[in-house]
Amino acid sequence: MDADVLFSPFQLGDLKLPNRIVMAPLTRSRATKGTNAPNDLNAEYYRQRASAGLIISEATQISQEGQGYIWTPGIYSEEQIEGWKKVTGAIHAEGGLIFIQLWHVGRVSHSSLQPGGGQPVAPSAITAKTQTFTENGRVDVSAPRALRLDEIPRIVADYRKAAANAKRAGFDGVEIHSANGYLLDQFLKDGSNKRTDAYGGSVENRIRLTVEVADAILGVWDKSRVGIRLSPVSPANDAIDSSPEKVFFPLVEALSARGLAYIHVIEGATGGPRDNRPFDFAGLRKAFSGAYIANNAYTRELAIETLRAGRADLIAFGKLFISNPDLVERLREDAPLNAPHQETFYGGDETGYTDYPALGEA
Repeated sequence: MDADVLFSPFQLGDLKLPNRIVMAPLTRSRATKGTNAPNDLNAEYYRQRASAGLIISEATQISQEGQGYIWTPGIYSEEQIEGWKKVTGAIHAEGGLIFIQLWHVGRVSHSSLQPGGGQPVAPSAITAKTQTFTENGRVDVSAPRALRLDEIPRIVADYRKAAANAKRAGFDGVEIHSANGYLLDQFLKDGSNKRTDAYGGSVENRIRLTVEVADAILGVWDKSRVGIRLSPVSPANDAIDSSPEKVFFPLVEALSARGLAYIHVIEGATGGPRDNRPFDFAGLRKAFSGAYIANNAYTRELAIETLRAGRADLIAFGKLFISNPDLVERLREDAPLNAPHQETFYGGDETGYTDYPALGEA
């Protein structure tokens, strides 16, 4: 199979990516305990993977309220900004590019992670049927409270401040996390959003917060440096919609009108079947004027086939980047791949993080 298309350059706004391979956001829960600031180990992990055409950072909370898992990094304190400078500096020294993924988990949290031990926030007071990680291991998420209407501007302001902090930290751009059942996705989907005010009910109302967040970030970053992640049919973290095409097409059209650089789309169930529910992903691509990053269970062969057929512009790989720091070279050579060790995915030290061998070391 002619693999050249996978390694051809791509112009993403004003950035020239050296290949079509994107490192997907990967939560690894190895930020500094106590501050949730990135550290030298994190910088080395990302540096090893800088040959990706574009790295999208692990999901990064915009505030303490936005945190849902133990030891995930933030971008709201000075220590966190300084920590991220180590990461962006290491990647740029290797000639790489990195966008930060900005995250608010909403109801997918636990009171032990919240300011003052309070309740997580959500569009509606509906507990998600899912679990999270705390100091005590895996636990059920806490019951959330519904955000008051007067609190929503604060959420938007937190996104804007985080975007400004990301610029200070040296990132090349921003990805809005509006997928996988986290806060913005909770507002989009009618299974988790039962509001009757301006942020609930109609499709126009349910997409409102995501569009407002995009507008706030576009006040800080040029549109060519802003993307968004979406998961229209993924049931991750118990976020379900009865008619996803009726929600996600208007959302993507609104974002396209604003000139966002890309949509990063999880096709199917996150980390699961690609065909869990029917959805017109090809139509979604056509509804958007920018680049389309395809994600979910892509192999080398499926990536090449998808790019050659014009169904995507870029392909995001997740777990394969965990275990293959030189994934780009391995895909180019069609070389064997290291298998990831799931028991070291979350938390810990360099084991299963920075110690996977490169091709020449294997």
